[in-house]
Amino acid sequence: MKVGIIGSGEVGQTLAAGFLAEGHPVLLGTRQPNRETVVKWQQANPKAQTGLFSAAAQFGEVLVLAVAGSAAEEAVKLAGPGNFSGKVVIDATNPTSDQPPTAGVLHFYTSLEDSQLERLQRLVPAARFVKAFNSVGSAFMYKPAFPGGTPTMFICGNDPNAKDTVTNILTVFGWEVEDMGQAEAARAIEPLCILWCIPGFLRNQWSHAFKLLKAQG
Repeated sequence: MKVGIIGSGEVGQTLAAGFLAEGHPVLLGTRQPNRETVVKWQQANPKAQTGLFSAAAQFGEVLVLAVAGSAAEEAVKLAGPGNFSGKVVIDATNPTSDQPPTAGVLHFYTSLEDSQLERLQRLVPAARFVKAFNSVGSAFMYKPAFPGGTPTMFICGNDPNAKDTVTNILTVFGWEVEDMGQAEAARAIEPLCILWCIPGFLRNQWSHAFKLLKAQG
């Protein structure tokens, strides 16, 4: 399965390396293919390719959107909305604003009546967006290991087959998956980023993940 990663920061590089480790061809998309961090990453991952956002979007059978939330719509436009048509797109972004946290709480530019995922789905109706990887730090996105067991990744999206594809990816990456339903559920999933970050901002504690516990019977 060819994977196009749109975004070459820590999240993009981590997920790209994870897909490579699982044997998938990967093209890491970036605004600046000659940027030092991108060149170093490719040298460390010689089986990968790098290129512009548009090259990643054309290359991938599955796409991963891994840019700053405020840059997500622009990144899609630079990548070429037509290149998203019919493809599974993992949306790992969060709608965080540039405003500093208040008492450890990040600020969003969306409301609880809308979400980043819904905005992206409206921008490219023919794409099959699935929210995932937004509620944990990049260090734990691939093969997370916690004493309390396998952590939970919450996903949502409008296409059941796309969610099946993403569930399979997450399971291989070491996650337990909970499908929260349609794209509107991103209004609840995206703020998990806020909750995840609070211990980090307040106590410099960044090594954690969420787990959904269920009663038996």
